[in-house]
Amino acid sequence: MFIQTESTPNPATLKFLPGQSVLEAGTADFPASDTAEKSPLARRIFAVDGVAGVFLGTDFVTVTKADGIEWEHVKPAVLGAVMEHFQSGEPAIEGDAQSAGHAAHDGPDSEIVGQIKELLDTRVRPAVAQDGGDITFHGFDRGVVYLHMQGACAGCPSSTLTLKMGIENLLRHYIPEVLEVRPVAL
Repeated sequence: MFIQTESTPNPATLKFLPGQSVLEAGTADFPASDTAEKSPLARRIFAVDGVAGVFLGTDFVTVTKADGIEWEHVKPAVLGAVMEHFQSGEPAIEGDAQSAGHAAHDGPDSEIVGQIKELLDTRVRPAVAQDGGDITFHGFDRGVVYLHMQGACAGCPSSTLTLKMGIENLLRHYIPEVLEVRPVAL
């Protein structure tokens, strides 16, 4: 098994590409080791000293290292943990722990919210997944879109720029009712 790695815009995060499916669909975010109880893969990666977060996509694993730790000390052990997991035959997730994606939204703005979700799914999320992360919709209120950033996007130095200059401008261009985009932390 040959696992490729790619850098991400977040210097604390690396993207690992095992060359096979990680999740059937969706994503799974494990921002801390105590959130990984349903993921044998995330538990193996968290067993490596210096790992601060794990994010699973359909064909990649994004790992965030702790502050003060250098990648050259963590990367070989993470590669070993990922390889060991795929050789074990265990699933990446036990049961149904994958993210549901966007939050539901009913009410008078449901048509606008549908347009927002469509733009996020077709224009934003594929690009963000290439960088090892994901962005999900969490609300729309009085012209403000609330988004949650995961994986390499969470804590990325350029995430504010991505939200404000990229996503906000895109949504405002296509949907005049959108006035602003703000991040939410879960």
